[in-house]
Amino acid sequence: MRRRLLPLGLAALFFNPSFAQTTDTVRDGAIETSNVSAPRATEPTDPLTLKAALKLALGANAELSAAGRELEAIEATIIQAQVRPNPELATSIEDTRRATRITRLQLNQPIELGGKRAARIDAAERGRDAASAELDIKRAEIHAIVVAAFYDVLVAQERLRLAQASVELAQRATSAASRRVTAGKVSPVEETRARVAEAGVRVEWTLAGSELATARKRLAGTWGNAMPRFERVEGDLEALPSLPALADLNSRLATSPKLLRARIEVDRRQALEEVERSRRIPNVTVSLGAMRNEQVGLDQAIVGVSIPIPMFDRNQGNLLEALRRTDKSRDELSVTEIRLSNELAQTHERLNTARQEVRSLQRDILPGAQSAYDAATKGFELGKFSFLEVLDAQRTSFQAKSQYLRALAEAYRSAAEIERILGEILPNSAPATTQH
Repeated sequence: MRRRLLPLGLAALFFNPSFAQTTDTVRDGAIETSNVSAPRATEPTDPLTLKAALKLALGANAELSAAGRELEAIEATIIQAQVRPNPELATSIEDTRRATRITRLQLNQPIELGGKRAARIDAAERGRDAASAELDIKRAEIHAIVVAAFYDVLVAQERLRLAQASVELAQRATSAASRRVTAGKVSPVEETRARVAEAGVRVEWTLAGSELATARKRLAGTWGNAMPRFERVEGDLEALPSLPALADLNSRLATSPKLLRARIEVDRRQALEEVERSRRIPNVTVSLGAMRNEQVGLDQAIVGVSIPIPMFDRNQGNLLEALRRTDKSRDELSVTEIRLSNELAQTHERLNTARQEVRSLQRDILPGAQSAYDAATKGFELGKFSFLEVLDAQRTSFQAKSQYLRALAEAYRSAAEIERILGEILPNSAPATTQH
């Protein structure tokens, strides 16, 4: 009997489609594993450009690496979705007495019906598309974060330079007041006021240094460095990002990664619907084997088919759940479209406001404040103005320059936010930088 059953079993195994399909993905019975972590960035110590910062972050950001790993994991679900059910080898013995023993050896092969495998593969592929869209979303987010952090550092550097210049001016004013007090031209109260003003400016200088240190750490953190090694960043702070028309931005919104991800989710849910719908049709199990009856001394072939009867469980609950989740994904798509459109309009308005504020400051406020301060300082040295007028002019000039830097930072943040929403770089949105 064994000589007859062995060729039968081998033939069934070799001609079974599920036997040969795994040889391309799994070799020598081993599954390939990956222990490679996100690469660490080699951060330069020389001045950093925006292009170099983006290259560092996009190449070594841990969140971006995690999104890439998720895509690789989803690819594996497609491999699993393609496999067919394994055959089953069953044997049984009736009666332990040799003379009356009946031995059965049987090979059972489930056959999927109702398009289960095709539906399963389609759902897995839609999951891969969703993971790919998530990777695009994360890449756009990292790009926007790096751009905003880079210009925060650039603005903080300029603010520190401004605070340092203000300290030097305050020192000069204090020295001038001290000389005039010594000469008996003004009251000692004037010198006290000058020293108090200088102390206030020094506080601003300390705060500017702390803000710069925080901004540098935030930028270096985008590529995984806890302590920044770069000395400073280089860029043209005066070159404002462009302001495309809102209608043009809305037309490009249709291809944004977040909107694409929401559309893919609808497709994925519909594919999962088909998976649950295909499960309503039962599978067929085909049996092929042999039976040895010792009592009559005969070998007999066994051929059988088994079909479950879907009397109670017709997968109705899972199908209903899949239908409702598809409806939910459609609602979420509508919500995403409205939310992104509103975010885009609001960010566009912030960018427009920041650009107008910068230009107004450049054209009218900064020159006037600087001219008033220069005139007050010169007049005080000549004895024409009181020191209170000098302090007021200095305070006005510092506040105007600080407001100018805040407006620049807001413009760059708004431009980066628009790029994040659209998932693409705006034309002329970043000033040209020198490669290093």
